[in-house]
Amino acid sequence: MTDDAVQVRDVVVRYGDTTAVHGVSLTVPRGRVLSLLGHNGAGKTSLLQVCEGFRRADGGQVRVLGLDPMDDHDELMPRLGIMLQSGGVYPWATAGEILRLFASFAAQPLDVDMLLDRLGLRRFERTRFRRLSGGEQQRLSLAIALVGRPELVFLDEPTAGMDTEARHTTWELIEELRADGVSVLLTTHLLDEAERLADEVVIMRNGLVAATGTPAELTAAAGIDLLEVRAEPGLVPGDRLSPLKVTETSPGEYAVTGALDAATIAEVLGWFAGVGATVTSLNTRRRTLEDVYLALTKAEAYR
Repeated sequence: MTDDAVQVRDVVVRYGDTTAVHGVSLTVPRGRVLSLLGHNGAGKTSLLQVCEGFRRADGGQVRVLGLDPMDDHDELMPRLGIMLQSGGVYPWATAGEILRLFASFAAQPLDVDMLLDRLGLRRFERTRFRRLSGGEQQRLSLAIALVGRPELVFLDEPTAGMDTEARHTTWELIEELRADGVSVLLTTHLLDEAERLADEVVIMRNGLVAATGTPAELTAAAGIDLLEVRAEPGLVPGDRLSPLKVTETSPGEYAVTGALDAATIAEVLGWFAGVGATVTSLNTRRRTLEDVYLALTKAEAYR
C-alpha cells in the first residue's frame, strides 16, 4: 500500500484545443490536508475531477489510495467522500431523506442525526433541497461527503456561501478528520481557510503549479515586508538607506519598506544609532499567505 493518499504525476487535462492543466504533479500524504489555491480557471476543479475519477487525464498518471480512479472506480468510490460545488442530489428530496439515502450506501455510516445536529441542519431535515439556501446546501453536501466514513475526502470550495458559524464548524470537522487519519484534498478561495487547515498548499496559475509548500514555508520565503521603528521624531535619512524607503508615519513612528532581511535591518538600526537616536520599539511584519498568493496570481487573473 502506498504511503500517499493521492499521487499526481505530470497530469494534463484538455478541453478541445484548450489545456486546463499543464503537467501538474502533487502528493497528498495519508492523514494530511492539502489545499489547492488559484483564481477561477486555474485548473483546480479539473484536477480534482481527474482525482475523483469523473474524467480521465489526457496525460500523466494518478493514483488515489493506490488505485487508478478511472479503471478501479467501483472499488475506490466506497472509500472516498466527495463534496461537489453543486448538484448531485434530487432537488425535491428533503435534507433528511438525502442524507439517509447516502448513509444507506455505506457499510458503517456515521450517525445521521449526529451529522444533522453537528452541521446545524436539524431544523432543515424536512426541507426540500431546492428550498435550502446556498450555505445550507453546502452543509448538506459536506454531510453527504462524510457520512460514509471515508479514508479520503475531496472538498471543492467547502465553505462557499456559509455564514461564519458554519464555516468554523466546517473547519473543526476537517481538523477532526485529519486527527482521525483521514486525508483531505480541498480547493478554496479563502486564504485564512488554507492557512488554518492545510499541511501543504499548492498555488496554481493558468494550469501550472506556481508555488508549493507549507503555509509557513511560503510566507517565510516571501520575507519581511515592513519594519516599524519608534525613535525621536523628525529624522530624515534621505538617500542613506536607499533602496529602502523610510517614512515617518506619525511623530517618532517610522515605517521602513523594501527588501528587508537581517542584514538590512541591522543597517537601519545602525543608521538610527549613528545619528544618536534611541530606538525604543522595533516590529516586523512578515508577508501573509494572502500576500504570497496575490503576488503569484493577481496579474494573471485578469488576462
